[in-house]
Amino acid sequence: MRVLVIDADPISTRGLTGLLRGSGAVVEHADTGEDGLDLARHYDYDVVLLDHDLPDLDGTEVVRRLRAARVATPAVVMSSQARADARVRAFAAGADDVVSKPFDPAELRARLQAIMRRSKGYSQPTLELGVLQLNLDSREVLVEGRAVHLTGKEYAILELLVLRKGMVLTKEAFLNHLYNGMDEPEMKIIDVFICKLRKKLAEAGMPNLIGTVWGRGYMVRDAAPAAHAIAARGRLVDA
Repeated sequence: MRVLVIDADPISTRGLTGLLRGSGAVVEHADTGEDGLDLARHYDYDVVLLDHDLPDLDGTEVVRRLRAARVATPAVVMSSQARADARVRAFAAGADDVVSKPFDPAELRARLQAIMRRSKGYSQPTLELGVLQLNLDSREVLVEGRAVHLTGKEYAILELLVLRKGMVLTKEAFLNHLYNGMDEPEMKIIDVFICKLRKKLAEAGMPNLIGTVWGRGYMVRDAAPAAHAIAARGRLVDA
């Protein structure tokens, strides 16, 4: 899960970043509404988590501008205002949830996971792709009920591919997702991660899950047979 946190309070930001990264999320931060809007317009996030009381814009206005710009990324507003009318305004602006401060960390994680799943078309924490099961909460991967042990980077790549099944993901997208633009290694590291991930999936019984779209990137389809069919037509090639 990739989260944009918009919060001007350094103590709050530090706590949120630690909480989210501890759950395996990639976190990026902006400390003003305008900076957050710019990032959300130009980069792909799973959730935007923003404080209502920002120095330049309030959270409701940030959400309204996001929706006006046709940015559909789920938005969760953190608010110390308990009044019902403030919450109603946030929802009316396009917020997906409003979390009251102070909040329980476990509840916040659960809310973000649930909102992210629903935005991708999943109602349950476990994603299924043929005989593959991927649990977004526990980060556990099973093939036909047997555990597949992945590194953190391998899991993050597989999660991104499954959540965006049917879409071609470029190496730049993987680098941005894994490293958040900080200390990025050379692009060929993605090929290394994909190779190792494919090997582990093949050993578990899913050798053709991840396909290569030459000159563009990688993708998965609903099931391995679909990938085989496309490969036969020369459009999707499995390495």
